[in-house]
Amino acid sequence: MKYSFVIPVFNRPDEVEELLESLTKQREKDFEVLIVEDGSSVPCEEVCAKYSDRLDLHYFNKPNSGPGQSRNYGAERARGEYLIILDSDVVVPESYLEEVEKELENAPADAFGGPDAAHHSFTPTQKAISYSMTSFFTTGGIRGGKRKLDKFYPRSFNMGVRRTEYLRLGGFSKMRFGEDIDFSIRIFKAGLRCRLFPEAWVWHKRRTDLRKFFRQVYNSGIARINLYKKYPGSLKIVHLLPMIFTVGVIALVLMSLSGMAMLNFNPGNSGAWIWVASLPWLPIILYSIIIFTDSTAKNRSLHVGLISVPAAFTQLMGYGFGFIKSWWKRCVMKQGEFQAFEKTFYK
Repeated sequence: MKYSFVIPVFNRPDEVEELLESLTKQREKDFEVLIVEDGSSVPCEEVCAKYSDRLDLHYFNKPNSGPGQSRNYGAERARGEYLIILDSDVVVPESYLEEVEKELENAPADAFGGPDAAHHSFTPTQKAISYSMTSFFTTGGIRGGKRKLDKFYPRSFNMGVRRTEYLRLGGFSKMRFGEDIDFSIRIFKAGLRCRLFPEAWVWHKRRTDLRKFFRQVYNSGIARINLYKKYPGSLKIVHLLPMIFTVGVIALVLMSLSGMAMLNFNPGNSGAWIWVASLPWLPIILYSIIIFTDSTAKNRSLHVGLISVPAAFTQLMGYGFGFIKSWWKRCVMKQGEFQAFEKTFYK
């Protein structure tokens, strides 16, 4: 068997059904599917049973241990030459495996990954969140874009690894967040051949509202410092940009507020204070216009373009706040990972 899809699931039966339906439409048929239920209170066993006669499908239910350990559980039971790791909230186009096969025929690879996109059926908020996670103007294109500020690291929403190498590396670590980057770093450190397969993309739903999205990227910011403590050379300039953006926005807002306050205390010099209150908003407005214009053009929707502005600020500042908190606890206060984030990561 050539491919084994390994998919950890936690309380997402509806999403699993959409994913399984898309897998039935793959033009390349040499694959199996392993669904690993990670201690869900709302299991997807009944959904999987509906597809047992349409897919080579194997369903497992285990106590909760996080997505990384659930992927390892599935990998140990897989039979394919390559493991393809997907998140449960993705949908794959019918050409997905064909594109993977083409890339592997063109040049061998031990590990690979693909980009993600928003499906036409996604809500405007989901499309805006997808834009904020893939745009060069927000993440620097490091998640598979054509323009990028750092080399491509496969992510767990769309990652392939030769099964023998996966097992040799020990699979995913016990990190609750950032475990896919941790694994990708070890892939490169081991000298494995790893490439971006640009046409092997998936539709990725991510979060359905900005509050949940903030929590996701906040945890990603925390994970980046944890990764830095584990691999000091892994922290690049592109990873600092959301923190710099966050500090910059806060500084600009405080500067504007101080100008407005001085208008009340020193109205005799109102012209100068009006400038102090107004100018800090110029870079914020200019950046918002760039995001709105670019997202509107890419999504062909003014509505999505408008939502992309708060989504971009949520993505950058959520990550920035998590990064700053983790930096303070891990680097300044010298706390260990478990000690610093017991309530957040280790419930």
